[in-house]
Amino acid sequence: MSSFPARVIGLALVLGACSAVSTVRVQPESINVGPKLRPIAIVHAQVSSAYLFFIPIPGNVSLDRVVNRMLLPAAKALGADRVVNIRVELTPDYGVWKLRRLLGWRSAEASGVAVVVEDDAPGTPATPGAP
Repeated sequence: MSSFPARVIGLALVLGACSAVSTVRVQPESINVGPKLRPIAIVHAQVSSAYLFFIPIPGNVSLDRVVNRMLLPAAKALGADRVVNIRVELTPDYGVWKLRRLLGWRSAEASGVAVVVEDDAPGTPATPGAP
């Protein structure tokens, strides 16, 4: 029979570190993202990690992870050329936020609009002044 502290630590390990990517397809006419850009989806990535008495439960909470390893690859998998209107949020790891390490969590998230770049139709004259 396992002890209560071992159960608590086991539960914290299972629930402590998690990540998720959510996507939703959108109608191109429903979102204005700029000229020659056709929106195809909204992408949201989130990662969190728990702390138990200043001991982090691995979760690799960083903006690099949520943007470069989660958000952008998910958008590319949907067929997007790029992601625009990116918004990010990261729980600070300094100042009074250090107290969250006693019994708390840290999270990072990023979201944006996955778009396809639309080129001019073949045979269409180039825009004057364009390279």
